[in-house]
This record gives sequence, structure tokens and C-alpha cells, in this order.
Amino acid sequence: MDGRKPPQASNGTDWSCDHEIVGPARDRAYLALRAQILSGELAPGTTLLESAVAERLAMSRTPVREALLLLQNENLVDIRPRHGMTVRRPSTSSLVQIYEVYSALEAMACRIVARDGMGAGDAAALQKLMDDMERATRQEDIAGWSRLDDAFHSRIAQASGNLRLQASLRTCWAEQYRARMAIVPFRPLPVRSNQEHRALFAALASGDEFEAARLLQIHRERGDAMAIDLIRTHGLAG
Repeated sequence: MDGRKPPQASNGTDWSCDHEIVGPARDRAYLALRAQILSGELAPGTTLLESAVAERLAMSRTPVREALLLLQNENLVDIRPRHGMTVRRPSTSSLVQIYEVYSALEAMACRIVARDGMGAGDAAALQKLMDDMERATRQEDIAGWSRLDDAFHSRIAQASGNLRLQASLRTCWAEQYRARMAIVPFRPLPVRSNQEHRALFAALASGDEFEAARLLQIHRERGDAMAIDLIRTHGLAG
């Protein structure tokens, strides 16, 4: 595996593709391509020569080549000499494994937050995200809800303060986010997910670490099973 470290977003976190793209050319190329892949602008199966990617980003080929190596390390693209890069189509079996790992790590993050106490800033941020998700649900804005849902879960992980846990989550984040956005046109209104978020927040605030972990696991298992079913039904994975 290439030893290069992916750049951090300018807002200090690597969890979202919705941020200002700054920094060296390689970092800008990486973040721009990553955002296009995660949003679906570069769909699975898309193949581009390195020169075409460089032209697309209005950059030279050297930073683009380095950016593609970083994306290959994240399992987002495949690189073939003289054939350029192809956006990977995730497999269902790979997604199942990612969801299993992600759920276990998030459950531990919930335990830590409940055990150590949730700061006022984190509590206020989570409250606002829940309010915004419920508003998005009423407006039937599933894409907006999905981004807020990702921010909600990411905030819990960040609130844990466990940098190694956060780093482990980041290794799976891009693939699960891409799958999350792919099912947006097909998923039902997330009324039940909103209710589960409220129950999870209450457990976190009360300091009941095992109840918080239990509720997170139930929430994730139901949501992940629905996502896999939609992905299979609509042929969204390889």
C-alpha cells in the first residue's frame, strides 16, 4: 500500500466532501476527485485516462497521478498503466463487511461519549442536527437528510475524543457514504431513523453507555439491512 497520507479537509476533519478545497495541487486534486466520486458525479465504472483527469481538473498530470494513488488506497478507484483510472463499483459483500466494522466502531464511540460525558457544544450540535433532519424529512429532502445523518453520526465519533477510533472509521467512511448517497432516490422517508436518533441521544445524555451502544447497534443493523436490500434490488453494486 502506498504510504502517502490523505489530506485533511480545511475544516479540520476528513468526514465530509462538503468543504472548501485548499492546499497543494495534489491535495486539491485528491479532494476534488473524491468529492466527485462520493457525490456520484463520477459514477461507478467511469474510466478516464490520466490526461483526461488532469484536463478535467485543469492541473498538470503529476499531482493528479499522486491523487489517484491516494484514491486507490481508499478503494475508490482502480489504476491500470496506460488505461487510466476506473471508478470502482462496490461489491455487496464488501459493503456488508464495511457496515459490520463501522457499526462496531460506532457502538464503542457511543459508549465512550456516554461514559465520559457529552460536552455542551456536542450536545447542542447533535440537537440541531436532529432538528434539521426532522425538518428535511417533513420537506421530503432525502439527500439533505442523508448528509445530516452522516454529520450526526460523525459528530458522535468526534465527541468520543478517541483519535484511533476516528482514524479507523475514516478508512471505511468513503465507501459507506457513497453507498448511502446511491440509495437516496429509493429510500423511504426516515421517520423511524429520526425517532431512533432521539432515543440514542437520550441514552448518551443520561450516561448509560451500554444502552447507548445497544440502541446504536439496533439502529445501524436496521438501516444497513435496508441499504443492502435497496442496493441489491436496484443493481447499485457489482
